[in-house]
Amino acid sequence: MSNTVRRVLITGSSGLIGSEAVTYFDQRGWDVHGIDNNMRRDFFGPDGDTTWNLHRLRKTTRHFTYHHQDIRDRAMMLKLITDLRPNLIIHCASQPSHDLAKDRPFDDFDVNAVGTLNLLEATRRSCPEAPFIFMSTNKVYGDAPNELPLVELATRWEYARPEDYHGVSENCRIDACLHTLFGASKVAADILVQEYGRYFNMPTVCLRGGCLTGPNHAGVELHGFLSYLARAVREGRTYRIFGYKGKQVRDNIHSYDVCTFFEAFYHNPRIAAVYNLGGGRENSVSVIEAIDRFEDLIGKRLHIQYVDEHRVGDHICYISDMRRIHADYPTWKQEYTLERIFAEISCAAQDTPLSVRL
Repeated sequence: MSNTVRRVLITGSSGLIGSEAVTYFDQRGWDVHGIDNNMRRDFFGPDGDTTWNLHRLRKTTRHFTYHHQDIRDRAMMLKLITDLRPNLIIHCASQPSHDLAKDRPFDDFDVNAVGTLNLLEATRRSCPEAPFIFMSTNKVYGDAPNELPLVELATRWEYARPEDYHGVSENCRIDACLHTLFGASKVAADILVQEYGRYFNMPTVCLRGGCLTGPNHAGVELHGFLSYLARAVREGRTYRIFGYKGKQVRDNIHSYDVCTFFEAFYHNPRIAAVYNLGGGRENSVSVIEAIDRFEDLIGKRLHIQYVDEHRVGDHICYISDMRRIHADYPTWKQEYTLERIFAEISCAAQDTPLSVRL
């Protein structure tokens, strides 16, 4: 490899964020290596199959090498990272559903926690100077965000106190609350990433994602809010709303904007950094608000089934407080507004071309 060519290793390279990162760094001339074994199909069935995304990447990239590997394979991860010695590691692979984790607890923990440990240790042994970016989750906060006082509005729940306007900050506790087994496995991984940073003085960052979205998401009912919702509208599926009157709120960030932060961190890495990475207040939307918008854009009515019981550990109102990440990286800006996200996903759901990336 030429000294001028940078190499990135991306886990979960056929998933939403991983595939966007493959495209992003490939277009910038990086030598891109991706790890994926399509376990999303095993987790979620045919709807979760990411084979189509891998085919898309192989057709559209120039510098991408795919490795059909499992991050739970400790020896293989050590060999691969030792052989590649990447300049940057982006760890996106995960079991992403808190609902599914209760039925497959060992798979959940082995993928999310042990897989992360395998990658961290391989990085420490082979290329400890390479920034290690971990896609964590806001579920590390468990249900602690639900303790913030809320007020019920016509279409959404909202924070009742002015001091909570910006949302949940990184100072929110991660213990003494209910996480689901998924949240617990991601907490373990999150803390490991921080510890490798502090203990071994490695450049690491935990990015506690809100709702990550984009047109290349294999959305399923148990994971992928906007993607699956648009799919349900298009295909006439019955969409189940779980509790809270459908007024639960999420903030949404586009996969492209996630990738621009990856690059920003590469150029200015920190030791054991922790950031919320969501859409913030401007990109927040409730379930029923999102349904109304997709119905308008796609031109179909959604079949809704309301389930009184909410999902265990589900957030009622979650908006990512983004002030820390913007303070440390003031030149990083999100390009995708909520309206732009809706337009792009709606066109993807209808197989309609739309040039929305400027």
